[in-house]
Amino acid sequence: MFTGLIEEVGTVLWIRATEDGTQLQIAAPHIATDIRTGESVAVNGCCLTVSAYRGEQLTFDLLDETLDRTNLKTLRRDSRVNLERPLTANGRLGGHFVQGHIDCTAQVLSFNEAGADYRLEVELPAEFSHYLAHKGSVSLNGISLTVAEVLPESFATWIIPHTKRHTNLDTAQKGDWINIEFDVLAKYLERLLERHPPQKDG
Repeated sequence: MFTGLIEEVGTVLWIRATEDGTQLQIAAPHIATDIRTGESVAVNGCCLTVSAYRGEQLTFDLLDETLDRTNLKTLRRDSRVNLERPLTANGRLGGHFVQGHIDCTAQVLSFNEAGADYRLEVELPAEFSHYLAHKGSVSLNGISLTVAEVLPESFATWIIPHTKRHTNLDTAQKGDWINIEFDVLAKYLERLLERHPPQKDG
């Protein structure tokens, strides 16, 4: 379980196919000093298991399902990725509950400065649109954000300068693919309503 508060922006050293599948290696000077093999790290919001570490370098094995569902397949050497370690039992929940299970990717439609802040608009696949609510929570590349606008085929959030500066949104631009995880509370509610639909009067 994560909170959507990014701890570090790491740098991709390489991503490549091996005999055992696809591997990703990241330089993470801040968090790598406190990580061990088998532990979890959210990479652009996707929960991955550390398969090896050495110094400031973390290595992850990527499943085909992970590559198909996330923007990790678009990474190249020197790509910047958002990193977060799991929430500890005595930690502060500063964002919202983020599982690290990416629902889909979508493209950035616009990312423009507006006064002191930035408006980020992302396309919204129709099959997931019911999970979003105005002023609700959403995770984009692992960042806990508040939904500011729900539009017919997209949604928008506002990004403060601190968030832009300390995440990989600092280099985001129109056309980029963003990992999206919708609020788990909406998914549980959907499941409950499937099993116990509202009863009609009469």
